[in-house]
Amino acid sequence: MANHKSALKRIRSSNKKRLLNRFQHKTTRNAIKKLRGLTKKKDAIKKFNEVVSLIDKLSKKKIIHSNKAANLKSKLAKHIASL
Repeated sequence: MANHKSALKRIRSSNKKRLLNRFQHKTTRNAIKKLRGLTKKKDAIKKFNEVVSLIDKLSKKKIIHSNKAANLKSKLAKHIASL
């Protein structure tokens, strides 16, 4: 266990950030799954804008890599175009 006050604080803050990152990442993954499950193009386009926003936020905070974000958005756009 850590001996310094600053190290203890770092442990607490790192844990808090880790939990928030996990929550945001899982929320985005669930939104992507829901988007892939949609069958109506009109609904899918509306949901697509929300999902892209979530993906961009993850990328901006470096929770996921920017290339992964681009790949996800591209695949989702192709999926919607095929509906």
